[in-house]
Amino acid sequence: MTSATAKEPMELAAARLRKAGMRVTAPRMAVLMAVSDSSGHLDADTLRKRAQRVTGGLSLQATYNVLRALADAGLVRCTQIAGHPARYEAENHDNHHHFVCRDCGAIRDVECAVGAAPCMEPRLPNEYVVQEAAVTFWGVCPECQVP
Repeated sequence: MTSATAKEPMELAAARLRKAGMRVTAPRMAVLMAVSDSSGHLDADTLRKRAQRVTGGLSLQATYNVLRALADAGLVRCTQIAGHPARYEAENHDNHHHFVCRDCGAIRDVECAVGAAPCMEPRLPNEYVVQEAAVTFWGVCPECQVP
């Protein structure tokens, strides 16, 4: 990768951080690039290793701090699935859910089943404000099914 090739994603990451009102730092740019360049659902350690290609050293704690800040700014989505480490993906504001394979642990996006966010109508007293619904479908992916 040439320095001109590497510069363009860094500039894009810096612009996205500024637009979100965030201070631009090398770790934030590197982690945001790692999330944006992935197909999603990566854990913090995998993202740290990818970000280190740009930053050199980056601790796991610093990676978690950056991911939390990016999630708070609406640039990254954190998905918490029981029995799995937190996973991160680019926030596309598409209100999707997830399918998890019980055999291999693969995670796949599933379109929202019904309507606009949060896709469900919980029966709660009026004083509750629902902001998000997370549905996880569990099963076996095609690769793990025995013919």
